[in-house]
Amino acid sequence: MRASNDLLLTTLETLLCEKKYGVLRELLIIQNPADIAALFEEAPAHSLPLLFRLLPKALAAETFVEMEPDLQELLIRGFSDTELKAVLDELYLDDAAALVDEMPAILVKRILRNADPHTRKMINQILQYPEDSAGSIMTIEYVRLRPHMTVEESILHIRRTGVDKETIYTCYVTDNNRKLIGIISAKTLLLSDDDALVEDLMETNPIFVHTTEDKERVAQLFDKYDFLSLPVVDEEQRLVGIVTVDDAIDVLQEAYTEDIERMAAIVPSDRPYLKTSAFELYKARIPWLMILMVSATFTGMIITSFESALAAQVVLTAFIPMLMDTGGNCGSQSSTTVIRGLSLGELAFSDLPRVLGKEFRVSLLCGLTLSAVNFLKLLFFDRVGITIAAVVSLTLICTVFCAKLVGCALPILSERAGFDPAVMSSPFITTIVDAISLTIYFSIATFLLHL
Repeated sequence: MRASNDLLLTTLETLLCEKKYGVLRELLIIQNPADIAALFEEAPAHSLPLLFRLLPKALAAETFVEMEPDLQELLIRGFSDTELKAVLDELYLDDAAALVDEMPAILVKRILRNADPHTRKMINQILQYPEDSAGSIMTIEYVRLRPHMTVEESILHIRRTGVDKETIYTCYVTDNNRKLIGIISAKTLLLSDDDALVEDLMETNPIFVHTTEDKERVAQLFDKYDFLSLPVVDEEQRLVGIVTVDDAIDVLQEAYTEDIERMAAIVPSDRPYLKTSAFELYKARIPWLMILMVSATFTGMIITSFESALAAQVVLTAFIPMLMDTGGNCGSQSSTTVIRGLSLGELAFSDLPRVLGKEFRVSLLCGLTLSAVNFLKLLFFDRVGITIAAVVSLTLICTVFCAKLVGCALPILSERAGFDPAVMSSPFITTIVDAISLTIYFSIATFLLHL
């Protein structure tokens, strides 16, 4: 794919240099909007306005939606009011609202000035919803039917109004007060008799979400039920919009990216890596590095407090890295599994006893296996005494046990306390487990070796 894009980019630049705009236009219009947007990302910035103007109006709008905010801003600054209005007229309302939300204030005023009054009103309405709510990602462009309509009337209504709707596959049935009472698919309409009534064919008791519902939970419903769209209602159950699957995928991608960055002890960022400066990356990483560095001093304090034991048995020092790394790895395994379960809605605080019970069994199996292998290695390969081997092996069992329990419990407890469970990430848990493993190690050594 990368080689194909490089070849296409080279061809594009050659045609630009030779001013073969007709050929260039024919080359672009056969591409997918997402691929064109990716191509524009690599193209020289000064040629972007020209390339964009070569696209047909509908394709230009679809490509514009797929572009990164910085390129959208560049284009808007170069648009005439007529060009900007033409693009806005082709955008779906949720995409227009997202555009306004991303742009600097000076461009927002210009965008709203060139939008028609209805679009401007709807954009302002969508932007009033909380940032992480279903209302903030919904669109009001959907097909609405009445229960008394026949199939023939419904299909005619879709033909007349569907061209401006974001999706026509699922239609929503409401009463005179716009209260949602059912849904019906275009497939059902097409395969039914012309004189059949919508109310006899529709699915009643549809799944819906409220405008204030968290958008990540909304996206999870798409994953659970394989929806193409999901109705959004207000407090009186009146239909105010729908969320489509493409927006749900964007939410999931954003959420998972944020979780991965937090689990790696990085402040989340929505900018692509190659477009993020070294200083911005520094600012995202240094806060957690400072916190983890300071917290790691506790392990140094523990080692210092057992300095006399280490002096008596210097060989104990050689096994500290292995014990700390094993404990950190065990804690990371448990925390990653639990954080994933929490993010997908598979786990809740009420599941904590079951999670602890399962991780207890896992820790025993892992600890005994690792301890047995390590005991044999210490005796036959490292040639240490049986007492030293026992100290290290017993510590390994206890360390794995504690690491597994800490790794699974902290994310659940943090979510219960109102924090993002991803904050209890691998580096943070590793630091805690390191301190615990060292304390266990030296305590067992002191007892068995009489230090």
